[in-house]
Amino acid sequence: MRKPILILFIAFASYILLGLPNGLLGVAWPSIRQSFGLSLDALGTLLTAVTIGYIMASFNSGRLITWRGEVTLLMSSSILMGAGMLGYVLAPNWWTMVAFGLLLGLGSGTVDAGLNTYVAKHYEARHMNWLHACFGIGVTFGPLIMTAMLNAGRSWRWGYLIVVVLEVALAAAYGLTRRHWQLATPSAVAANGGRPVADNARTLDSLRQPAVWLGIALFILHPGIEFIAGQWSYTLFTEGRAVAPTTASLWLSVYWASLTAGRLVLGSVADRIGVERLLRLCMLGILIGSALIWWNVSELVSFLGLAVIGFGVALLFPSMVSRTPHWVGTSHAANAIGFQVAAASVGIAVLPGLVGVLAERLSLEVIGPFLAVTTLVMMALFELLARRGAEARS
Repeated sequence: MRKPILILFIAFASYILLGLPNGLLGVAWPSIRQSFGLSLDALGTLLTAVTIGYIMASFNSGRLITWRGEVTLLMSSSILMGAGMLGYVLAPNWWTMVAFGLLLGLGSGTVDAGLNTYVAKHYEARHMNWLHACFGIGVTFGPLIMTAMLNAGRSWRWGYLIVVVLEVALAAAYGLTRRHWQLATPSAVAANGGRPVADNARTLDSLRQPAVWLGIALFILHPGIEFIAGQWSYTLFTEGRAVAPTTASLWLSVYWASLTAGRLVLGSVADRIGVERLLRLCMLGILIGSALIWWNVSELVSFLGLAVIGFGVALLFPSMVSRTPHWVGTSHAANAIGFQVAAASVGIAVLPGLVGVLAERLSLEVIGPFLAVTTLVMMALFELLARRGAEARS
């Protein structure tokens, strides 16, 4: 039975709030540094703490869903995120803030994996794409909120306090709509002592599935591609190709805008065209965009290549998550999606870092061929996964 539309709106709101802390930090960081007397590279310590918590929570999300049920987990994750940011607000020193960053990561990883699992089970591919577009809305509004606070003469802590209030309201919304989120029938819940009933496989059983490992590999690669393009293109254009900083900055904004637009536009037609067919077209687009950057025939062609990558990569994360129950089976879906979210964090950290090492030893022009080769590997793994999914269903 289709879940109420109210639940979908709560899920969208959750993803907007998931994106807000990412947007807040970029604007708040100079003020945070001044408050605690930090060096520039101290940001890495905070981000590492958040990432560790994120990976721990997302990797174990399937087990937590089986134990407590999805709605309890999502409500708890909102409370954890709110508590983490309240810790930011009240932190008397830097290391206290880092400790609460771990708590924020635990909450963020839980809500990310939990919502992806829920929407994949109960909604269509377009809803999954809209869900991830909401993250972009949150990242967009985060800087605006923090800038408004600072321009009003308030401390950076006020920006985080606003989001704490929103997280409390979100947790209350989960509690008030609890019965609408329930996966099992009332009789099944009663037979289980009032606790949710789940059909999730054990973590080790899921890890024995080759399709699960193919999914993990894919979720290392495509978020890595997304962040390589997002983090390194500006440096490639300005330092490697002498493009004016304002022009390079404009096209970097176009890249992120095309990613958000891709999730809204392509997500709307994914179910009609066919998710796997559209994913193949998107990956082909990424390959073409990477080749245009590699070709380096003109600034405009390279810029267009970057925009094409953004539009192509937009669909990969949400649509692959929505397709996961078909590829691995519903009993393994919760575990597999948790592994995928954790793998995405690894890809975002490792692949852009590897590009930096190669660029230092070779040149910044390694970015184009690296993107192209990584995309080819991703396409091959995708075909293997899609074939295994088709064989499993036949």
